[in-house]
Amino acid sequence: MASRKITTGLFTGLKSIRNFSSAPSLDLSGVFPPIPTPFNADETLAFDKLEQNFRVWQKFPFRGYLVQGSNGEFKLLKDEERVEMVRKSRQFIPKDKLLLAGSACESTEATIEMSNLMADAGADAVLIINPSYYKSAMNDEALFKYFWRVADECRIPVVLYNMPGNTGIDLNPALIAKLAKHPNIIGLKDSGADVGKMAQVVHMTKDLSFQVLSGSAGLLLPALLVGCVGGINGFANTNGQELCQLVSLFRSGRMAEAAELQRKIMRPNALITRMWGVPATKAVMDAGGQLYGGPCRQPLMPLTDEQRKVVFDEFVKEGFLKL
Repeated sequence: MASRKITTGLFTGLKSIRNFSSAPSLDLSGVFPPIPTPFNADETLAFDKLEQNFRVWQKFPFRGYLVQGSNGEFKLLKDEERVEMVRKSRQFIPKDKLLLAGSACESTEATIEMSNLMADAGADAVLIINPSYYKSAMNDEALFKYFWRVADECRIPVVLYNMPGNTGIDLNPALIAKLAKHPNIIGLKDSGADVGKMAQVVHMTKDLSFQVLSGSAGLLLPALLVGCVGGINGFANTNGQELCQLVSLFRSGRMAEAAELQRKIMRPNALITRMWGVPATKAVMDAGGQLYGGPCRQPLMPLTDEQRKVVFDEFVKEGFLKL
């Protein structure tokens, strides 16, 4: 992939030199599946399977899709593969559905360049996780400058991504609220499993055009109750109808039904996210018969037979899978 220097803005501290006032605001309210990247047996990208999956997902009232998030194994893909996944996905996603693209790299410059390449490929906004390799140096000042400069130079809106389970860094509410003042930073996906923190961020940013999304289906209803607008949830890859139903029940005030559905989701969701991750999600996709999960890219390994049985038994028990 040819490298292209992006020079659409310069970092200027708290004041952006770009005019974002004319940029349309994106409504993030609803459910987004962070789609897995489909691989063939030789670990090449399987775009025919990607199209097959989108034909199934489009039956559900998702707000949009996240391409190249953690479930997309973005850390295991080459730069050109990451961009091509977004380009191909845009071809399969209706124009009325949002496409969020994970564009984070370790350096600020590389993240800016990748973000604008994702924009060229058809993304409506980018999701950006914090750098973490030099974790001890990633204090609030370094992280603030990183996100602010990326937002300053990115041609499409930026959504912050907090994933302390993977990065070892938990973005704090004060830092998030400070970043929310940037006119090109429109929201946060928080996968930190702390509803109290989500509530605090919602409260601290209530006067800004800033939206908070839950990163866990296991916390979706509590997150909605404290003011989050939706979720980017791995469980939506396998059970999109149920997550969309949960949001619909909440919006219509049918709280007892919503709470019952939330309780049913808890254990199956934990098995395919916190416990066994992407290999478990792909195994459930394959087992359902309509979606293609396929292999992960090494070094990720498939589930053992014993692990697969635990996952399938729990999904069947709660009525989320028919074998």
